[in-house]
Amino acid sequence: MPAETTNSVTEYSPQAVESERGAILAVLLMVILGVAGIFAVS
Repeated sequence: MPAETTNSVTEYSPQAVESERGAILAVLLMVILGVAGIFAVS
């Protein structure tokens, strides 16, 4: 059982990092588009 849990953790951590990167990129894009939209409207 401990070997299985360590394997699942090592296999899951890269996926977690990729999902976090995707979420951060999505938030940054939303912020940039929002600021650009504010300047465009004003």
